[in-house]
Amino acid sequence: MKIALACDHGGLNLKTAVIEYLKAHNYEYEDFGCYTKDSCDYPDYALPAAEAVAEGKCDRGIAICSTGIGVSIVANKVPGIRCAHCHDSYCAKYTRLHNNSNMLAMGEKVVGVGYALEIVETFLTTEFEGGRHSRRVDKITAIEKKYGK
Repeated sequence: MKIALACDHGGLNLKTAVIEYLKAHNYEYEDFGCYTKDSCDYPDYALPAAEAVAEGKCDRGIAICSTGIGVSIVANKVPGIRCAHCHDSYCAKYTRLHNNSNMLAMGEKVVGVGYALEIVETFLTTEFEGGRHSRRVDKITAIEKKYGK
């Protein structure tokens, strides 16, 4: 599984910890930035990561900013992306089981590193349940098509 990663300056420390987790667990990843603590704009990094997931170049994505809100808004503008803003592993589990979310958004100032890595593990290891949930995900896709997304 290949993971797209993105952050702004407010999420750099957590993204670095996620990279170490991915390396330790033999996940392939592509880092779309940012790479320094210099102030930057989260859309510049979240968008290409989301596009890589939507285009199938990466299987899932993780985007991080101070709150997780900005990067999740940007990612969800890309057709085919279902980015879940999660602050606990329960949400990470059920967004995979029920929504087949393909991107995770987190806030560095919201969750500590230890708990964030539990959220990442849950998100990456939980599979979509399918069944009645497939019908619901299909309805999300139909909404995207209706509005030209």
